[in-house]
Order: sequence, then structure tokens, then C-alpha cells
Amino acid sequence: MTTNLATNDFLNTVPKHNYLHLLDGNMPKNVVEFLELDRYEVAKAMGLNKTQVRFDEQIRKDLKGRLEEIAIICELMAGYFDGDIAKTALWFRVKNPALGGISPRDMIRYGRYKKLELFIRNALAGIHP
Repeated sequence: MTTNLATNDFLNTVPKHNYLHLLDGNMPKNVVEFLELDRYEVAKAMGLNKTQVRFDEQIRKDLKGRLEEIAIICELMAGYFDGDIAKTALWFRVKNPALGGISPRDMIRYGRYKKLELFIRNALAGIHP
């Protein structure tokens, strides 16, 4: 059976595996710890005041939703690296020429996570047609 690109895009909205375990337990806290972000960086990335950023049951719904999207991005990349957590973490930290010479982590810090997600999904679609 041949799958087309549209079908792959449709099926790849959620990662097949939870290699990094970012989606388990306190997902928002897991994401910021994996990416080594502090509250100020999260606030800046999300366009919030630092006092509006928390990672407990009182988290803002919009912040939780954005961090969930970022968790999915991280898990998709972990899938590319066959679950290798160290390689995945390194990929997020290293400057990437395809991203204009900045790291994926910095793209997230600068609030450009949607652009990063598009880049990742397009790249993965090209690898797994």
C-alpha cells in the first residue's frame, strides 16, 4: 500500500513514541526542564509576564497548550534520532544553518516555535514519504 504525503501529514500530528517522556506527569515542567528554559525565557517566548508563568495545576490554558505543542515537536525529533535523548537534546542546542544559524532551542526562546514546527514537519515528511 502506498501512502501519500497528505496521509503521512495527517497521521504524524502526534509522535508514535514518548521517548523523552515529556507528555507524562507534569508536561509543562518536563518540557522546560528538557529545553533548559527558565520562567523568564518561557514568558518572553509566549508573550507573557514572568508572573503569569507557572508549571503547576494553576498553569494558564494557553501556556499549557503551547508547551504541549513544543513537547510534540521534541518527541518528533526524538523519533528521528531513534529515541536517543542525548542526540535529541544536542540537536535542540546546536546552531542550525537551515534555521539561519540559530539553535532550535533559541527559535523556541524567541517565540518562533510554530516556524520550527513547520520546519521539522516538512523535514520529517521528506525523510518518511
